[in-house]
Order: sequence, then structure tokens, then C-alpha cells
Amino acid sequence: MRGRTDLAVEMKEDIQSDEPITGVHVMTKNNGDSDIKEVRIVVENEQGAMSLGKPVGTYITLESEHLREHDEGFHEPMAEVLARHIRQFIGNKKRIMVAGLGNREVTPDALGPFVIDNLYVTRHLLKEGIISKSVEISAIAPGVMAQTGMESVTILKALVKEIKPELLIVIDALAARDSDRLNKTIQLADTGITPGSGVGNHRNAINEESIGVPVIAIGVPTVIAVPTIVNDAMDMMVTAIGRQGTKNVLKKFSEEERYQLACEMVTPYLENMFVTPKDIDEAVKRISYTISEAINQAALA
Repeated sequence: MRGRTDLAVEMKEDIQSDEPITGVHVMTKNNGDSDIKEVRIVVENEQGAMSLGKPVGTYITLESEHLREHDEGFHEPMAEVLARHIRQFIGNKKRIMVAGLGNREVTPDALGPFVIDNLYVTRHLLKEGIISKSVEISAIAPGVMAQTGMESVTILKALVKEIKPELLIVIDALAARDSDRLNKTIQLADTGITPGSGVGNHRNAINEESIGVPVIAIGVPTVIAVPTIVNDAMDMMVTAIGRQGTKNVLKKFSEEERYQLACEMVTPYLENMFVTPKDIDEAVKRISYTISEAINQAALA
């Protein structure tokens, strides 16, 4: 294990091969005007799922350096690109529930609840006849087990049974393996999500099998494991020192062995610790607004 990650694009990068992966199709697109890189990974069958370590389905990654900058002008183009992909997943569905997973009181985990705060919710307006032409949007921020005593999947399953949406969109903070992807990457997937999997805090999966309706997952990596940072620092140290002997020694280690070495270099307490950028409060507020606007645009188109 090279370090925990929720990103399909990073799991694809782990596969050290120039040959195409059977059952996995990858397409990359660079939008020059908006500086947004799009990577679409389609896991076509079970063989591809076993190779990549992700369920069969479609994973779309949007990346841009501008997403982590205080650039209000970039909000609109990123929201438009994200809305286009969400719209493709929504299709002709007219009743949508959006769930903002995570803990509002823990900033790196507050992405989901913050997205809910900015959604244009329409279910009650339609029922009361205030509006007539709109997709039905309902929303919930179910909190975390420590707050409710219930897993998110339990709450959402009950709500889906009562509200009967045609589609569930879940928003959650993710973990990345590459620090360069923090707060600049958005992942969409039509396979649902397993909350907490990236930080080793596994909960029951929220997907079509467990919920009963199709599930779209939208996430942004906001944290990274300490051993991963140590591993990256080892690379930088070797490059800076430039000692050929040290380089040769490290080249003998596989990626997995190097990550294990990084784990051994930190205390057991730090081995399971995740860190986040110091400007995470502003980043989460900014990115959550971009995601909510994209969902609004996609649903109201």
C-alpha cells in the first residue's frame, strides 16, 4: 500500500505499465481556455475492477490549480464544466436527493454540509405550487455516526424509501495520496461511495445496491496521510542532496516498500494521522459553493 486514497486517477497511476489495462478505458482532455484537466476512467468489467481496485463504473476527475486559489473569476467556468458532467449523469431524472456527508464541525470534513447550505432546494416549492417547472431537489446533511449513532447509509436508505427520489447525489471530502491534488481536484463517480474509506475509517457503502436508487458521488480531497508526506520528503531530500549512493539504495525499494519505510520513520500515533492545508477553511467554503452552483445549474437546465 502506497498510502490511502479515494481517487481513481491515483489508483490508475499506481499501475506501473505503459500497456492499456484490460477492462479499464482512460481518456484525458485539457481545456486550454479554462485550464481545467479532465480525466475520465471507465471501469468496464470485473477484470478492470480487480486491476484498478475500484467498482465497475465511470470516474471523472477535474483538476485545476485555480481551484485552490482565491480567484472568484474561476468559479464560473469550473462550475459550468462540473455541471455538464453532472447533467450527463442525471439524464432525464426529475426527482433528486442530495446528501452532504461529513461533520460540519470539522473543517476538512465539512464539504458536504457546506454544499447543502448553498443548494436551491425545490421539493417544498413544487408541492406548495410556488413553482411549477423545475427538477425536484431535496437535501439532507445527515451528520456522522459520532453525532447521530447511525451510519449515513441507514439514514439515507430510510429517506429514499419515504421521499422516493430517482437519483441520490452524495458529497463528501476525500483523501489523496499526492499533496498536489489537495483542494484542486474534484472527482465524480456513478458508483456511489464508501464514507471514510480513504482515511481507514470504513463505513457501509452508499450505492445503488444498498440504497435502491442510482448514486452519484462528488468529492474533493482535503487531507493526506502523514507517512505519504514523509515519503514525498524523502524524494525531495535525495534530489536536493544528490548523493548517488543514496539514490541507488532507494531505487531498490518498491513503492509499497518505500511507503512502509515512511510508516516506520514516524511514531505509531503519526502513522494514522491525516493533515490538511492551513487555508482549508477558505478552500472548503469556496469549493463547496462551486459544487453547489454546478448542481443547481445541472438540475435546472
